[in-house]
Amino acid sequence: MSLTFHWFLPTNGDSRHVVGGGHGTPATASGRDRPPTVAYLSQIARAAEDLGFVGALTPTGAWCEDAWLTTAMVSQNTERLKFLVAFRPGFVSPTLAAQMASTFQRQSGGRLLLNVVTGGESHEQRAYGDFLDKDARYRRTGEFLQVVKALWAGETVDLRGEHIQVEGARLARVPDPVPEVYFGGSSPVAGEVAARHVDAYLTWGEPPAQVARKIAWIRGLAAKAGRTLRFGIRLHVITRDTSQEAWAEARRLLDGFDPHTVRSVQEGLARSESEGQRRMLALHAGRRDALEIHPNLWAGIGLVRGGAGTALVGSHEEVADRIKEYAALGIEEFVLSGYPHLEEAYCFGEGVLPRLAGEGLWRHPAAAPAVQEALVPFA
Repeated sequence: MSLTFHWFLPTNGDSRHVVGGGHGTPATASGRDRPPTVAYLSQIARAAEDLGFVGALTPTGAWCEDAWLTTAMVSQNTERLKFLVAFRPGFVSPTLAAQMASTFQRQSGGRLLLNVVTGGESHEQRAYGDFLDKDARYRRTGEFLQVVKALWAGETVDLRGEHIQVEGARLARVPDPVPEVYFGGSSPVAGEVAARHVDAYLTWGEPPAQVARKIAWIRGLAAKAGRTLRFGIRLHVITRDTSQEAWAEARRLLDGFDPHTVRSVQEGLARSESEGQRRMLALHAGRRDALEIHPNLWAGIGLVRGGAGTALVGSHEEVADRIKEYAALGIEEFVLSGYPHLEEAYCFGEGVLPRLAGEGLWRHPAAAPAVQEALVPFA
């Protein structure tokens, strides 16, 4: 098995400190340290491409730059890197979304992946004109993906659904290749949507035992639908030559968390409708102590950031070991990030990936065999 690694484009800004945001919480002021300009994001994207990451995730929401427009511009400054574009199905018609994806594929050379985000916060959805409740949003997502996938297959679509109606919908040009659909969600209705419509299911970085139960749940639902899915995990990472250096960096980030900001963010996240966010909060309960919730799995990021709130922390060998532990559960894809995103991409790409390559668990997407053999871990 060859594992797949993706990086992250911080379209809400970057810093040597944790930049918050997501699930109704605003981005922190530290995101102004490195504004999310096309030039800076392209620098991160080129580094990720060179290091061997397959794609780069971009977030969606009022707290960050628009993912479609940003990645379209950054794609012109890269050659191979794919873009895992997060988008919300309720904001555009499925026919237009299918057309946008098709255009992106042609103009980028087939480098689009789609991360479908149903939207876990009603107050944020209402700001965009969406007044459905959470379960209804997931049902709409199912109808949306039904239409989009049929259009990508070259079909003419008529649907009078609960939330979506189209008549005579058809694309003049279908995408080649068809973009793969990534999706995450921990509620029962989210599981049903994943089982029927998506290619890869993503979970946030919970301890391995919890991830194993989630994989078994989704795998069972998909089997009932006659389908199989791939599984991925979203994590931050702090990796250094030694464990002591990595944990010192985690403590430095923690020391930079203003107590007032932590309280404010936690109060906001406690109102979240997202089951996945509830599970993230339960890992640390707002406390600063006992944040290592599994060997080398640190929940400190979630004190000031919505969404993915855990990080792999340790030496390059320890982080590689934790990746192997998740891979043994069935995780094939890892969507990673770190602060700052440029420097941390190099730490992981030069420290961890060669170790995995040496064990036959990873291969550089662009490497010839002779180049691949030359990849050896740092001493």
